[in-house]
Amino acid sequence: MPTLVMKFGGTSVANLDRIRRAAKRVGVEVSKGYDVIVIVSAMSGKTNELVGWVNETSPLHDAREYDAVVSSGENVTAGLMALTLQEMGVPARSWQGWQVPLKTDSAHSQARIDDIPPENINAKFAEGMKVAVVAGFQGISPEGRITTLGRGGSDTTAVAFAAAFDAVRCDIYTDVDGVYTTDPRICSKARKLDKIAFEEMLELASLGAKVLQTRSVELAMRYKVKLRVLSSFEEQSDEAGTLVCDEEEIMESNIVNGVAYSRDEAKLTCLSVADRPGIAATIFGCLSDAGVNVDMIVQNISEDGRTDMTFSCPTDQVARAKVALDEIKTSGELNYAELVADTEVAKVSVVGIGMRSQSGVAAKMFKVLRDEGVNIKIITTSEIKISVLVERKYMELAVQALHDAFELDKA
Repeated sequence: MPTLVMKFGGTSVANLDRIRRAAKRVGVEVSKGYDVIVIVSAMSGKTNELVGWVNETSPLHDAREYDAVVSSGENVTAGLMALTLQEMGVPARSWQGWQVPLKTDSAHSQARIDDIPPENINAKFAEGMKVAVVAGFQGISPEGRITTLGRGGSDTTAVAFAAAFDAVRCDIYTDVDGVYTTDPRICSKARKLDKIAFEEMLELASLGAKVLQTRSVELAMRYKVKLRVLSSFEEQSDEAGTLVCDEEEIMESNIVNGVAYSRDEAKLTCLSVADRPGIAATIFGCLSDAGVNVDMIVQNISEDGRTDMTFSCPTDQVARAKVALDEIKTSGELNYAELVADTEVAKVSVVGIGMRSQSGVAAKMFKVLRDEGVNIKIITTSEIKISVLVERKYMELAVQALHDAFELDKA
C-alpha cells in the first residue's frame, strides 16, 4: 500500500476531543487505501511544563536526563492516539523513537537524525497494522540513550519518516490553514498560498515565519518530500492547505511571494576595531563559541587603520554576546573602543523565487520604506531574499506597506 505521513502538532492534540478529531482524519486516509504513519507532538503546553520541572529540579542538569523527561509528553500522546484509533476499529499501535528505531547522534536536546530503518514498521504493516503512531521529537543515540531533536523536532521527524518510507506526501496539521503571504494578524490582506517552493518556504521559516520548522523544510527539499500544511480545525479536502514543493511544480510565481518579519532582533556595534586580517575571525569565532546566532554583518569603511563592525542577533542573546566580546577584549585578543547595543530593532524581509529573473525589487522595496518614513539600519540579500533591519516601532507599518506595494493580496 502507498504510505502517507500525517503530523499533528501540540494544539491539534491538546485534549482528548482533539485527539479524537485528529484520529477521524487519520481514519479517512486509511479508508482511501493508505498505510499511515502518524507523528504526534506532546499535548499543547506539556513540553514547557516538563522543561520547567527539569530546570526547577536541576538548573545545571544532565542533558541525557533532560531528554528522558521532556520526551515523555510525546509518548503519552502516541499511546492515546493509538487507543483512540483502536476504538474506531482501525488497527494501530504506538511507537517510541527507540522502538522504530530513529537513530540519532549523541547531541542531547539538539540531536540530528542519522537513520530510520523501515523494517520494523513495514513488518507490522505486512501483518495488517494500518497506522503506526510514532512519538515525534525523539530518537536513540549510539549509546542507547533517549535523545530529542530540539524545538519543532516533530516536524523534522515527520519529514524524515516520509523520506525513509518513500511516502506520497507528508501532511503537517497545525492551528493555521496554510502558508500566508504574511502574518494575517498584522496584515488583513494576507492571502493563503496554494503552493510555495521549498526555497521560499526555507527562507520564510528562517526569517521568522513560524508555520514550519527550518530543519524540516531543509530535509524536505533535500529528499524531495512533498509537504502540505493544513489546519486540524477546518474541513478536509484534497485542495486544502498549502503544498510546499519543487519550484518546477509551480507554473508561474510572483516576483515576491511573501513578507516575513522577526520582532526580537538586536543590533550590536564594536566601535573602532583594528582593521587588519583576522579581526572578523576573532570576533565571530568567539560569538560562535558562545552560542550567539549572528545574522546580518556590516563592516564600515576603514579610517586610520580602525573600523566599526556591526552585526545583528536575537535580543535574548545580547547579554551572552557582550560577555563573550568583553572576555576577548580583557584577554587582549581584541581591542575596541565601545560595544553599542540597540535592542529596539526588527527584521523585515521580502522573499520570492521570481527575484532571480527580475530586477528592481530592492529599489522598489527601499522606495516604499522611504515613502513611509522608515529608516533602514542594515541591508542583507540573497538570490531570493532582501532583508532590512528597521526600528521596531515601524515593523508592522513596513510589513503592511511592502505587502501592498508588491500586491501580494492578488493571486
